[in-house]
Amino acid sequence: MVDQLLQRLAGPDARFREHQREAITDLVEDRARVLCVQRTGWGKSAVYFLATTLLREKGAGPALIVSPLLALMRNQIAAAEKLGIRALTINSTNRDDWAEVRDLLEQDAVDLLLISPERLNNPQFRNTMLPLFAERVGLLVIDEAHCISDWGHDFRPDYRRIQDMLEQLPAGVAVLCTTATANDRVVADITEQLALGHAGALRTYRGPLSRASLRLEVVEKPAPADRLAWLATFLPSIPGSGIVYTLTKRDADLVADFLNAHGVPAQSYSGEVDTTTRIATEEKLLRNELKCVVATSALGMGYDKPDLGFVVHYQAPGSVISYYQQVGRAGRAIDRADVVLLRGAEDRRIQDFFIEQAFPPKERVDAVLEALQDGGATTNELMGIVNLGKGRIEAMLKVLDVEGAVGRNGTRWTRQPGVTWEYDGDRYAHVTALRRREQEAMAAFGADGRCLMRALQEELDDPDPADCGVCAVCTSPKFAGPLDPELVRAAALHLRSKPLVLDVKKMAPDSEGKMKKLADGVRAEEGRALARLGDGGWDPLVKSGRSEGRFDEKLVEAAAEAVRTWHPAIGFVTAVPSLRSGALVPEFAERLAAALGLPFEPLLERVGDNPPQREMANSAQQVANVRGAFKVVAAPPAAGGLLVDDIRFSGWTLAMIAGQLRRQGATAVYPFALSTAF
Repeated sequence: MVDQLLQRLAGPDARFREHQREAITDLVEDRARVLCVQRTGWGKSAVYFLATTLLREKGAGPALIVSPLLALMRNQIAAAEKLGIRALTINSTNRDDWAEVRDLLEQDAVDLLLISPERLNNPQFRNTMLPLFAERVGLLVIDEAHCISDWGHDFRPDYRRIQDMLEQLPAGVAVLCTTATANDRVVADITEQLALGHAGALRTYRGPLSRASLRLEVVEKPAPADRLAWLATFLPSIPGSGIVYTLTKRDADLVADFLNAHGVPAQSYSGEVDTTTRIATEEKLLRNELKCVVATSALGMGYDKPDLGFVVHYQAPGSVISYYQQVGRAGRAIDRADVVLLRGAEDRRIQDFFIEQAFPPKERVDAVLEALQDGGATTNELMGIVNLGKGRIEAMLKVLDVEGAVGRNGTRWTRQPGVTWEYDGDRYAHVTALRRREQEAMAAFGADGRCLMRALQEELDDPDPADCGVCAVCTSPKFAGPLDPELVRAAALHLRSKPLVLDVKKMAPDSEGKMKKLADGVRAEEGRALARLGDGGWDPLVKSGRSEGRFDEKLVEAAAEAVRTWHPAIGFVTAVPSLRSGALVPEFAERLAAALGLPFEPLLERVGDNPPQREMANSAQQVANVRGAFKVVAAPPAAGGLLVDDIRFSGWTLAMIAGQLRRQGATAVYPFALSTAF
């Protein structure tokens, strides 16, 4: 029976892989709690689909699958239909369908429901749908279970609520946890959590993590222009289609634009892309209508293209574990797929940013908890109290909510009465130290002489690591050939070719953090920036100019050309003064004015010695830091002006000075920065 089900799901030649049949038997016959740590492509979905079918035939309730990504949900629902499984999903994109899904659950007309962990944090879902499952669920599946553990590389606070579900499950409910990326510490943590509310034996199936179909290579290309040229040179010669991973959305867009301009069909993909476009991009790649999708980690867990021919990293991720997960997308149903890591000079800086976004220091958590003590506060109000970015405040509140310290009523957060909560500084420090160790292991990958597949296995505590015999270390490099200097120059020009648009600030926070609309008469116009901090275009020249105390004439020429192409309605140029850099920016602005044939007007004076704007983490703190720091010392001409600064961190310095100049008579103010942080 079970063999026939497998063949209906995966084809007439399908056979069980090691541990699959055993895991299904444990779930169906013994209603056990099972952890499967198996390589990508092992077939974990076959285990829970077949177990769901067999359990339903035995009269058990429906299965609930907690899965982190929409891409996985879409693929899983399509696969479930092959077995006649009635599968539905509840996620942020189908809110209008929730009532219908609830009715179907009440009628027992659903065999399998897929939800994201974020649904567990939604009061409507917890109050109206989760009770239905608590009463009758037959199988709970926790997919990508490493997300449960804060030792895991992709810890998600919402997964913590699964602990509550495990404690409340009635006897006889099978539980399956699956992951491909759990080392010994994560496995131990998941096992401990699986024991909650359960007296039976826990069963773990841990298979080998080696991927015989993958050929791994590391190519050192620190300069972005060299990496762009490498992609345009080598991707056309690699069979099939694949994924190019970047660390940021900006780089995904930049790489895709360059590849398209050089005859390589590519499309960018990130968490910021709308759902319809993301689905269309995934399907184009499935049909091989693109040579590659250039993606952030948003295209990772759950995307299933069995014949994916390559995975290339434009930058290195922060850990070998993340890297293993991403390269696991390739070579699942073909004999050979190429996996190439192009290490960049900016990798560590970007990785540091992500590591430093972990749980905030104790004094800032205490400040938030104190602010919530009497009557609570909104997130925007907290931004006026604590110097943390909105995203970090929201992430902190989510953890505090999951741990019972705070609760939310509408838009206001409050302390939970009678709950004692302590800051676990030792644990947070240990997790940060682990992230740093993982970062160092990633830096050593490909540089310490080990077989590249063995290095991945050892980092994941594979019990039987071995040399693969096919990677660039075991054999010889395949992708280290010279690059065409003309193509490298074209890549360098691409990095410098498009000035960045600086959006208009239309709202501003008041002293209490509440957002208020800016009047038209004080609002800055749309602006421009020559470069982005850390890019491989103009920013290196900006950095050297700041350290040397004078900006190169090439920057003056580039800025003048950007302004001419832009065509702002300006009659003068002025500059943002600084106590720290002295005449650096005004002197540059004066040369830029001369190149544009416009007068330079020294209209501003720095009167406050406030901290650098880069130290301010949110808009309320940034606005407060600029307020009163600058003075207009001469009446501006009754014309539009170009307001020049070297580095734009938040945009509020330029926006607020623009407001002062508008009040003093400037008809319009157009911000211009050499580099911008975002």
